[in-house]
Amino acid sequence: MDQLTVLQQRESVRLDSDRLEALYLELGETSAEDVVCRALEELAARLGHAERCYREGRLGEMRKSSRSLIAIADQIGMSLLARVAGDVTASIDAGDHNALAATFARLLRIGERSLCEIWDAQDTPF
Repeated sequence: MDQLTVLQQRESVRLDSDRLEALYLELGETSAEDVVCRALEELAARLGHAERCYREGRLGEMRKSSRSLIAIADQIGMSLLARVAGDVTASIDAGDHNALAATFARLLRIGERSLCEIWDAQDTPF
């Protein structure tokens, strides 16, 4: 008898609230919200670009997008997203296509959850 098991990929994402709080204290509420909103837009755009590059086999451009995700994510307290983007970059550098497939799928999952998490957190004043 053939059985198919579907694995649920669930991983918690947490924002670095200290990083966000420092950003809000440094820039003020309005400026910090602008920075966070621009960062969210940029993260979404770069994740989308990286996904297109992956499908088209343009690993050099995918690497560039993944590297830029690290700095942006780190700026707004998404340390897990930054770490996984680094893992994607390392997989590309190593030429390990299996690791790249796994880490990139994880990057997309973590990216989506992180974007939702920070969007929800914007309703909470720091």
